[in-house]
Amino acid sequence: MFSLRLSQALDWLYPPRCRYCRESISKDEDYFCHACWAKIRLVSPPLCTRCGRPFLDAGGDDHLCGACLMHAPYFEKARSWACYPSEESEGHPLREIVQRFKYRRKVSLGKPLGRLMARGCYSFLSGCPVDLVIPVPLHPKRLRWRGFNQAVILAREVGRLWKLPVDPFILVRSRETPPQTQLAEEERRKNMRGAFSLNPAKPVDAKTILLVDDVYTSGATVNECSRTLLRAGAKEVYVLTLARTV
Repeated sequence: MFSLRLSQALDWLYPPRCRYCRESISKDEDYFCHACWAKIRLVSPPLCTRCGRPFLDAGGDDHLCGACLMHAPYFEKARSWACYPSEESEGHPLREIVQRFKYRRKVSLGKPLGRLMARGCYSFLSGCPVDLVIPVPLHPKRLRWRGFNQAVILAREVGRLWKLPVDPFILVRSRETPPQTQLAEEERRKNMRGAFSLNPAKPVDAKTILLVDDVYTSGATVNECSRTLLRAGAKEVYVLTLARTV
């Protein structure tokens, strides 16, 4: 009874607000107001059975996309919670929230975003026989500049909700790479080749790994991470991201 009254008092003093526009929301609305939710497109079928790319034709069945047919990825499957809008999409709630979290150091946004990802991808996660969750690492220079690794925060929330161990010290970003933003897809793959290594003190033999990152763009980063883990003896790698560029 006391905890219920305390919760009601806190809601009265600090009413829940939309993470993007700061409008008041009810407890039934999850992190965003109704208007902002209407702008967020969740990833849903039909989609690529391997990389999770959603198809424009809403009437078709799930199947392999052209990119996965041409270059089969090293990971088993990848899924994302929502579609990430292009750079030209100004004022989009999800894009702005990710930008605030990632580049403006609004670390408090990490846990709610991790919860949205962990709950929104329930069917995918429930079908993955995961032994260990690993976040995509940052290069030490980038980590010092940013002050935190956004993938670690997301991965820890996934691990907490799904009761899975999380280890951010297994995979190492051993080579600093130029930003991927302006590169074509083939150039992205070349740019990431050999960028990761494994901590020799932390073997992954015969383990099924869930690799976590914030945004899936071309898949070059998570694919190279997966290649590194498999070469080190991992059994399978699955990929979970908050959003993916479509």
